[in-house]
Amino acid sequence: MTPILTAHDLNAFLEAEIHNLAASIRVLELQDDWLLARMSVSGSHLRPGGTISGPALFTLADVAMYLGILAHIGIVPLAVTTSASIDFMRKPAGGVDLLARTRLLKLGKNLAVGDVVISSKGSDLPVARASLTYALPQKP
Repeated sequence: MTPILTAHDLNAFLEAEIHNLAASIRVLELQDDWLLARMSVSGSHLRPGGTISGPALFTLADVAMYLGILAHIGIVPLAVTTSASIDFMRKPAGGVDLLARTRLLKLGKNLAVGDVVISSKGSDLPVARASLTYALPQKP
């Protein structure tokens, strides 16, 4: 599956349409069936104890997969999450950016399915793994 959009296109979409996330999430790389995104961690992502919150990790997983799907189908805002499961595997470093590598497993007519592995920048050890399914809008 060759993407029809570029990392630049996806970052421009974030800035224009999802500006509340554009400051913290950026697409770094895009290949045939995977995407690499970074979340710049700030104080708003931390919970007591200095670790990154679960909702911040889930947001990164969901947005990264959404962008990975859009890279292949174009800007279709109504592609929506229908199922998501996330495993929190180890404590992420509190003041370190997160990296999310998505892998698109299936891109069908009605559904897209993929996995996301999140790690702290500078470490290969995963801090979370998510499996997500999206409903794709019918083309007119």
